[in-house]
Amino acid sequence: MKRSLKSFTGFSLGATDGEIGKVEELYFDDDTWTVRYLVVKTGGWLSGRKVLIATQAILAPIWEDEIFQTNLSLDQIRESPDIDTDKPVSRQEESKLYSHFPWHIYWGPGTGSMGGLMPLSESVKAALAEERKNKGLLPDEHLRSTEKVKGYHIHATDGELGHVVDYIVDTENWEIGFLVVETGSWFSHNKILVSPTWISEINWSTARVIVNVTVDTVKSGPPYDPNNPVNEVYETNLRDYYGRLVR
Repeated sequence: MKRSLKSFTGFSLGATDGEIGKVEELYFDDDTWTVRYLVVKTGGWLSGRKVLIATQAILAPIWEDEIFQTNLSLDQIRESPDIDTDKPVSRQEESKLYSHFPWHIYWGPGTGSMGGLMPLSESVKAALAEERKNKGLLPDEHLRSTEKVKGYHIHATDGELGHVVDYIVDTENWEIGFLVVETGSWFSHNKILVSPTWISEINWSTARVIVNVTVDTVKSGPPYDPNNPVNEVYETNLRDYYGRLVR
């Protein structure tokens, strides 16, 4: 199901024996735009500490109760490595998480976007061995915070479109399908959707994103109404329209 991040921010994250906390933001891979972690603010039981929960730990969401149920226990969360979510998350810190939780890694040899299928201990060993082999070649910081990317300026080939205010997330495969961009007064619809596949350049230091479309192309495209879900029909129309015009 495709949902805006704003629509499930604040949802509870459930453990097998209680509530872990509330969803605050996401961390996504800046190469594939795959969501890797939910950033969850715990309650008083863990002094309000923020924890990273891998999306592979999420079971089927309970939308009516606003809960993402997990297969983790409160003790597993309590004893997990303390990761500073206010700083970029390095591969080394991720390795600590994957050594503690029963998760399959998503990096290293023989892994796909959703992680490998090797037993945990062997997969971690293989990934760390490969990392040591290629030390200095792999980027240390590869995850981006959805909260920090909010406000990034989106530029068409011939002018600015607006800035990022939200995201459309497929919660079945945990991929960011679209950035929600607020355009301002130049466009009758004050929000548009921009696919990461249209991005030709990102300057992370200046918070500037360039997409391979023109301003007029966006003006003539299918309108986006935040009050309506991004369903299959709308997405097909959007991709058909831009598929002819984005190169």
